[in-house]
Amino acid sequence: MIDRHTGALTGLKVVEIGHYIAGPFCTRILADLGAEVIKIEPPGGDPFRGWGATVNGNSVWFSIHGRNKLSVELDLKRDRDIVLKLAARADVLVENLRAGQLERLKLAPADLHAINPRLVIARISGYGQDGPYRDKPAFGAIGEAIGGLRHLTGHPTGSSDLPPPRCGISISDDLAGLYAAIGLLSALWQRDATGTGVGRVIDVNLVDSVFSLMEGLLPEYAMDGRIRQPAGAALPTASPTNTYPCADGKFLCIAGNSDLIFARLMAAIGKPEMAKDPAYATNGLRCANREPLDQAIAAWTRTLSAKEAEELLDAADVPCSRLYDIADCAADPHFIARKAVQSIQDPLIGPTLHPGPAIRMDGEAPEDVVRWTGPAVGAHNAHVFHNLLGLPQNPT
Repeated sequence: MIDRHTGALTGLKVVEIGHYIAGPFCTRILADLGAEVIKIEPPGGDPFRGWGATVNGNSVWFSIHGRNKLSVELDLKRDRDIVLKLAARADVLVENLRAGQLERLKLAPADLHAINPRLVIARISGYGQDGPYRDKPAFGAIGEAIGGLRHLTGHPTGSSDLPPPRCGISISDDLAGLYAAIGLLSALWQRDATGTGVGRVIDVNLVDSVFSLMEGLLPEYAMDGRIRQPAGAALPTASPTNTYPCADGKFLCIAGNSDLIFARLMAAIGKPEMAKDPAYATNGLRCANREPLDQAIAAWTRTLSAKEAEELLDAADVPCSRLYDIADCAADPHFIARKAVQSIQDPLIGPTLHPGPAIRMDGEAPEDVVRWTGPAVGAHNAHVFHNLLGLPQNPT
């Protein structure tokens, strides 16, 4: 049974020709908001189903990755006519194949627009649909590397021989998925609200998505050739803002950025005189003299557990947090109260936990956002082919 939903995107029809992360992440956002997402999987399923931990051979990550989507199993070469039928009834098609692959499959934007001029096509790739690197392969780590992020996540110069670490998740793919969602919703607005009636082609890539987050690095370089270097856990443009060791081996992130917060922080750690010292009167001066400040704060945090230090700074109204691992997130009362952590029953893997949506409308806790979990490969073939397209039960 296909559940009906009343999310903000209810009625929007989406076709996903995606695998791994970026495209499916984009469509998961749309599906969580109520869109009908038909995920076309190759014979055997999205290879992403083999990633990460499994229960009875089923990926626990895919429980989230494929949630609220209709899965159909199609061979894009052999079943091109069915793909075109799906595109003909859709508002949006999202793909993250290698650049040019749609053209090789004879599913280029021109082919798709020939049967549905209103179709908005979001194309996500490693480097974009043009440019000298267009045909190079890329995964998320490459987007981090060439987009400038991996350089910044490194250790301060001279402090370590270790290579710069990745941020721990596939941030390039997720960012590209977010940009694709923004782009296609913008194109839908232009198509419908301004009356053009014509779909557009959205070109999003991993590298540009990461590069777009580089804040002031480019104008800083243009100004006088300066290249921002890795700063470890510190924030080069604000002080004191850093991550400090605690007595229990854990760490506490503290952001004492503004003058008022700085004064409260210094009072809380028993160093009120530092807040009155002219050497620390402004953020710029504190950045220039950050080492004594960080030493004073670290000397204080080392005498307390991370939780104890956090509680004292919370009472002083100083922004801070322990470095949460996923167990901390799952148990945190704020995450639970806002339904950011939701208990879900998945038919394939059993009871599990899902993240709630980051978008909340009208102040209501989104308790029903997970209409169903990531389904088995081709679980909705009959519904999509027969009920939605009017084809025989087994058209392939």
